[in-house]
Amino acid sequence: MDKEAMERLTFPRREGDGLSFESGEIVSRNPLIQQIFEILPDVADSDCTVLIQGPSGSGKELFAQAIHAFSPRCAGPFVPVNCSAIPETLLESELFGYTKGAFTDAKKDKPGRFAMAESGTLFLDEIESMSPAVQVKLLRVLQEHEFEPLGATSPARIDVRVIAAAKESLAQLVGKELFRDDLYFRLNVFRIDLPPLKERLEDIPLLIPFLIKKFDHRFHRHIKTVSDDALEILMQYSYPGNVRELENIIEHAFVICHSDTIESRHLPEDCKLQSKKIAVTHRIGSPLEFAERQVVREMLDRFNGNKSATAQALGIHRCTLWRKMKRFGLL
Repeated sequence: MDKEAMERLTFPRREGDGLSFESGEIVSRNPLIQQIFEILPDVADSDCTVLIQGPSGSGKELFAQAIHAFSPRCAGPFVPVNCSAIPETLLESELFGYTKGAFTDAKKDKPGRFAMAESGTLFLDEIESMSPAVQVKLLRVLQEHEFEPLGATSPARIDVRVIAAAKESLAQLVGKELFRDDLYFRLNVFRIDLPPLKERLEDIPLLIPFLIKKFDHRFHRHIKTVSDDALEILMQYSYPGNVRELENIIEHAFVICHSDTIESRHLPEDCKLQSKKIAVTHRIGSPLEFAERQVVREMLDRFNGNKSATAQALGIHRCTLWRKMKRFGLL
């Protein structure tokens, strides 16, 4: 597989009408993300329950869509549910549906999200916000492959794959008795951990042209690139909102940029202010070299200075890593 192919995961995904398709794509040169790229088709084919953990904006739903697209269920529906966006009192009926007369305003039967996802995939986002009562009902679905709509007198069989996502560590919540341990073990058949963008800075020069292409179709501005100054600012920003925030920053620039290049003046003020506060002790010749230095430093920190592990994660020889560390002033 060539380098460019390793950096891209492309998959079909249904548009809003459920009938037409657009191309979904995840781009990354981060070693951890590329490991996920390699195993994802096998995970998709297994039909096991998957737990995706990562901070807000890190792309959890996009990875869930990719798993669905590569799975034998790809012809079925992909039904997303944000558990934190639905009031606790309504989540049960939203997931499992209800029958006519189940409560005062139940004038007719209403199918829940599980029924809507039949033969497909149900994506439960921010599952950590699910109440204990609904957790019990979800556990039964995963164990018995059946559920009871509110007001029903008998269970209904279901054929749905569940992919859950959390922005917090469910294991830690289990330890604090804030999440059921038996449900956690049912969900955690296969876990994918997505790192925040600040730990995958090497992806920013790859994501920027990807996002420029995306917004160029929407705004018709014919923007081609970002300036060196703008790229340096973007490389120094911490991205508390992760990839979603980078996407918002590029969209912000598209609104006010009328040339073919995004300049630093087109970036949001808070992004530029944070960049000014960062003291760069070792200036590198170009923004791309600066980006490379940031990546090497981040990986060294991740592996506690272990050069062999760092070199392996970066896909380079240990001697090459030593030369880069010397050039970037990291020895």
